[in-house]
Amino acid sequence: MLCFLISILWHSQGKYAAIVVCWLLGNGCLFAWNSMLTIVDYYTDLFPKYHPSRVLTLVYQPFAFGTLAILAYKEAKINTRIRNLFGFTLFFIGTLSVLILDLATSGKGGFGTFIGICIISAAFGIADAYAQGGMVGDLCYMLPEFIQSFLAGAAASGALTSVLRLITKAAFENSKGGLRKGAIMFFVISTFFELLCVMLYAFVFPKLPIVKYYRSKAASEGSKTVSADLAAGGILTSPRGDIEDGTQLERKGKMQLLQENFDYALDLFLTHVLTLSIFPGFLSEDTGSHSLGTWYALVLITMYNVCDLIGRYIPLLKTLKLESRKLITATTICRFLLVPAFYFTAKYGSQGWMIMLTCFLGISNGYLTVCVLTSAPKGYKGPEQNALGNLLVLFLVGGILAGVALDWLWLIGKGW
Repeated sequence: MLCFLISILWHSQGKYAAIVVCWLLGNGCLFAWNSMLTIVDYYTDLFPKYHPSRVLTLVYQPFAFGTLAILAYKEAKINTRIRNLFGFTLFFIGTLSVLILDLATSGKGGFGTFIGICIISAAFGIADAYAQGGMVGDLCYMLPEFIQSFLAGAAASGALTSVLRLITKAAFENSKGGLRKGAIMFFVISTFFELLCVMLYAFVFPKLPIVKYYRSKAASEGSKTVSADLAAGGILTSPRGDIEDGTQLERKGKMQLLQENFDYALDLFLTHVLTLSIFPGFLSEDTGSHSLGTWYALVLITMYNVCDLIGRYIPLLKTLKLESRKLITATTICRFLLVPAFYFTAKYGSQGWMIMLTCFLGISNGYLTVCVLTSAPKGYKGPEQNALGNLLVLFLVGGILAGVALDWLWLIGKGW
């Protein structure tokens, strides 16, 4: 049976194996960060005065955005293999550091421990800029199914971490120090998964035949970022001097690419501004007390993550995928009606209505993200697709950063 599954995965030049690996790597790009977000109940108990769900996100995003801006500017000269391996390795070191910090302090709170957690959160932001931006740029010149699988994996990281957190919380809820034991178990799992992602990218992904084909094609179109990955796959590329025909290697500049795709970039920015102005801060702290008690915030975060994952698979059905650029933009703008909807539901509605709104927030976020990132790169050469992928992720992260800042507006009039 196992041999049969392996043969299926390697069918069609390793296409299905690449889809699975892309899903796992997408998962790894956000697994560490989502792990930190998902144990917010533990950190809220440990640091009750510091608003950890908001502060950690606010620390994470500027480092992610600043690092990504530099990398997007330099993308044409950056070794993609070193970039992505550095990102995944930093995720592994970060998750291991959270575990070590908690064990070293015996689960005690305090300002010093919180500063340590914030430093690790900043490291996750840098790792995200390296790995997520590098992977999206890399996958933009391959099959659309690869980037869709990568984005679905990123959403699955939230769903998986939420489910794992619910399981560990339930398993240790009635024991002494149960909240901490569940969190420790949680980060042990996260650390091993990030190590798996390092191994997959280093030794499996570059050797898949279909991946080697698309990287060779990108190299023939003038890409200088793929040579190390091709070498890892057993393909040596000859250096390209001025002898080659300049028209063959001519590529559009970043500003031209941005002008041609500004609506797509704006869609990603606005989509994530709205999402992060509500998730996770508002859902964790501002939805009131309900019958679910301490489980309420975890249930909301889990529902968001599961629905975000579902939303990223909907575009696989071509009849349900938005192809019109104008319709994508109109849908993105209409989505801002969720702001008053969440406000009045938190004030007057029941937990059932809040869960329903959270589900719609997740589905629409995942759906629009995939529609944009699978449509925008079409029609460009490999190096241009890589550059465009980096630019779009920059706007996506910029939207997240702006959304995180706007999330603090919910606290106006609440004494902080």
